[in-house]
Amino acid sequence: MTTLRAPARLARPLFVLTILASSFLLFLVQPMVARMALPRLGGAPAVWNSAMLVYQALLLAGYGYAHWLGRMNPRAQAMTHLGVLLVAGLWLPIGLTTLQPSPTAQPAIWVPWLLGVSIGPLFFAISAQAPLLQRWFSLTRQGDNPYALYAASNFGSFAGLIAYPLFVEPGFALDGQRALWSSGYILVGLLVALCAATLPRGGPAAVTAPRPTSPAPGRWRVAHWIVLALVPSGLMLATSTLITTDIVAMPLLWVLPLGLYLLSFTIAFASERTTADLQTRIAPIAILLFGGLLVGGMAAMPMLGAIMALALLFLVSVALHTALYRLRPEPDRLTGFYLAMSVGGALGGVFSALLAPLLFDWTYEYPILLLAAGLLVPQRALLGLVARLWEGSAQRRRILLYGVAIVVTALVALVLAYPAPVDGPGPMQQVALLVMVGVGLVAIGSRRAFGIALLGSLIAFGGYRAVVISLEPGARTRSYFGIYTVRGNARERQLAHGTTVHGTQELGSPARERLPTTYYVPGSGIGQAMQAAPALYGPVARIGVVGLGAGTLACYARPGQDWRFYEIDPAIARIARARFSFLSRCLPGARVVLGDARINLAHIAPESLDLLALDAFSSDSVPMHLMTREAFANYARALAPRGLLMVHISNRFLDLEPVVAGAAAVGKWHAVQLFYRPVRGDTPAATMSQWIALSHDPQVIATLQHGNPAWRPVALRPGFTPWSDDYSTILPLLKTLR
Repeated sequence: MTTLRAPARLARPLFVLTILASSFLLFLVQPMVARMALPRLGGAPAVWNSAMLVYQALLLAGYGYAHWLGRMNPRAQAMTHLGVLLVAGLWLPIGLTTLQPSPTAQPAIWVPWLLGVSIGPLFFAISAQAPLLQRWFSLTRQGDNPYALYAASNFGSFAGLIAYPLFVEPGFALDGQRALWSSGYILVGLLVALCAATLPRGGPAAVTAPRPTSPAPGRWRVAHWIVLALVPSGLMLATSTLITTDIVAMPLLWVLPLGLYLLSFTIAFASERTTADLQTRIAPIAILLFGGLLVGGMAAMPMLGAIMALALLFLVSVALHTALYRLRPEPDRLTGFYLAMSVGGALGGVFSALLAPLLFDWTYEYPILLLAAGLLVPQRALLGLVARLWEGSAQRRRILLYGVAIVVTALVALVLAYPAPVDGPGPMQQVALLVMVGVGLVAIGSRRAFGIALLGSLIAFGGYRAVVISLEPGARTRSYFGIYTVRGNARERQLAHGTTVHGTQELGSPARERLPTTYYVPGSGIGQAMQAAPALYGPVARIGVVGLGAGTLACYARPGQDWRFYEIDPAIARIARARFSFLSRCLPGARVVLGDARINLAHIAPESLDLLALDAFSSDSVPMHLMTREAFANYARALAPRGLLMVHISNRFLDLEPVVAGAAAVGKWHAVQLFYRPVRGDTPAATMSQWIALSHDPQVIATLQHGNPAWRPVALRPGFTPWSDDYSTILPLLKTLR
């Protein structure tokens, strides 16, 4: 090690490069391994949240290890860490173990287990390097600010996270991605060895463990660090849940909250303070202005709502991380500081990913964390006049506080007396919001007054509506896979997952309750296929449906047919039986097979089905692992030689026709599609739908097309690579946002 001594002038760029590369790898691996796990674990926003918990736990372990390593002398630190990197290298090339979950395995258990066993040592070794290398830098370049390297670390993290969906996933199959990451790990190991070579070589500094000389932080200071890290970490996951369920279920959107969260560290810990201070100044205004609207849902303007939620997360993260930066200790206590931050980050993940789904039936963690953020962000009055108001005597401050509380209470009462329409705020709410924001602007500078104004805004502009729904028995259910709301009136009842309707039942009479509705009406692709099943397969057709929803398709069942539903979420099975009567009226005793459909179908006997309907959605997003050519080969195995596969590809954001067309070409299926548009006189509650029919027997497709020219061939897109378990990307499929 002593022969590799690097020139002092090269130390800073060397450390910056090493930290950038380490963090890039650390956050490149997260979506990459989640992508590898899809065929085994299924796809849902909660799977990503569980994966995030694993990453945060490993990050905490890495930071704890870096803090413990600081007790050794520099030479021992270097030798120990290089040894850890070498041992973790035994897990190369990176990938998942061959462990397979059972069909009914709980993702909440399997995701942590699978990821921990597969990448735990590699992630642990890389995660320790941000605080450890900063500590080494402070020993090498005494007097330089090592905290600026944390900004570089998080910029590398942001770059790695964004690079995956934009460049790595579209450009490389999984084998190529594994090789790319593994090569990067070896390169980082060499860079760490060079950094170790810059550590003191001789004298007491090289053989004596460096001891902190600055005052140790008190318990309250450490607790303050933890809380300041907890809130933005929890809010990042809560924002992911909110925007992918209650605002807009658009693929790739889950990457953005984490990316912005990481980018906030780069600004908050930068040496140049202008940007961080400006964003910290406006953060309270943004929380007050956007918080209540976002809690209300923004159903009428989903894309605007998503942008607002992401902007708010970024501003809050910058403000709270700036507060952390202002409270940072001297460099000799740097690793303990980062350890406390990591504890807070992990606790935020535990709250949003583990506790919230158990405690709440809606994303209540979002307004709770917003309120906490409003109380924690640094506050400074915007106008000198306002500042002077709060700088007066204790009696004057008390009177002002009471005045704010009275005005806010009156505004909340007014909004509750004149409820807003479902699709957005009405004129009364808009006026009340402006007044509330005005009160909040006056309150900035007094945490208690600002907290009262923010709480009133969160209640008045969305919180009360969420509470009303939660108090209605059976109206809302939250599970690991999503948040489901049952709503309706005397004439109809709907099941919604986030912003997407998954079933509507007409009420009023037994005949109306048996009517297939929405995407499943008789004129739709699946409706025509179900009506043709007796002619194609006789009176004892064997029919499978992936995705139960409200159970609407059960009303196509005929005596003698063998039906089975494949449903991943037990909560949906309970809702379909308790809140809707499709199953009880049309298919009493329906067989519902719980667990991931792809895994379950792989376990059934070959040629067990005549017709298989693929209707699985996570809000508005089709699980990617159900659309690969390996998945379609699994469906072909489950179907009889003359079997019919129906694939539902209705989607607001993705054009999935090329995916199915590519899989059809690879599997030698004959494929046609029907884009159904309701016309006057159709079944009530009919909606547009797009279904693709596939079969290996051309006569089956011809029978389906007979008398209906609306069925048309499925077109291959030139240059589109069919999805596989090894390669997929949604970028070429994104529709123009409207």
